[in-house]
Amino acid sequence: MKRGIAVLFSVGALLTVGYFTVSKWAIRHETITFLDPERDNRPVAVDIAVRRDKEMQANAGMMKLPVAILNHGNTVKFTEYSFVANIFAARGYEVVSIQHDLPTDPPMVTKIGEPYVGRLAQIERGVANIKFAVAKMHEVQPNADYDHLTVVGHSMGGDITMYFAKQYPDEIKKVVTMDNLRVPFITSGKFKILSFRSTDPQFKADPGVVPSTDICEKAGITVVNTKFQHNDMRDTGSENAKSSIQDMLDKFLAEADSDLAPVETSAPNVVLDPGPVPPFVPTGKQTEPVKPVTH
Repeated sequence: MKRGIAVLFSVGALLTVGYFTVSKWAIRHETITFLDPERDNRPVAVDIAVRRDKEMQANAGMMKLPVAILNHGNTVKFTEYSFVANIFAARGYEVVSIQHDLPTDPPMVTKIGEPYVGRLAQIERGVANIKFAVAKMHEVQPNADYDHLTVVGHSMGGDITMYFAKQYPDEIKKVVTMDNLRVPFITSGKFKILSFRSTDPQFKADPGVVPSTDICEKAGITVVNTKFQHNDMRDTGSENAKSSIQDMLDKFLAEADSDLAPVETSAPNVVLDPGPVPPFVPTGKQTEPVKPVTH
């Protein structure tokens, strides 16, 4: 009987240890809506993703969380990029995904010949949302590094991301875009840029948006040409596309955040394809897709 109790206790202890081992790596999501009094109490909703153990360390004053700001595409919700948010959160980031559009906002109208094809107003609104959300996040989680942001965005959100980095370069640590089409890349070389490009015939970047290979190499910009569609780069996209983007992004962060994760010391050139993805090397060069090997 005593032996049975001892065995039962041991099994329970192992299950408890297993639970807490898994729990401490769990990513917590929370949605908060802030009201901006400077814009008629405009609601700005954010989804916060953070690893529970890292959040506990930050709350105890043991560390400052690195911060990633995630910006959605036009007509897409701020909660539809969890596959990207979770990569950053798993590496210890506080991820803040911002809802930029409201049903009451006027429709976006494309106007040839105007800045960013007439989308400047929406882009500037997105920048205002980021500044406001970051200021409010200071109150929610003061133990985070809001002075060195990693900004991320898809499509229109990628244009907001690039424009924000252009307006506030001293607040930027890294830029990641997924098929932004309007705002030209920043080529100052002040921070690393990673950009995934689609082969979607309906979504083509405006002339001058994506720099040449030579400029990319000098400026520390890595352009990853994929075989994916524009709308594959969100939660509703193909599992193949999402897992490939996750893998490449994780390797980029491993190199860029050497203090948060080990750096890979040897790897071939970057190639992104719907098959297994090789390790990432930050060459600054544009990379071309290769045909998958068939067996």
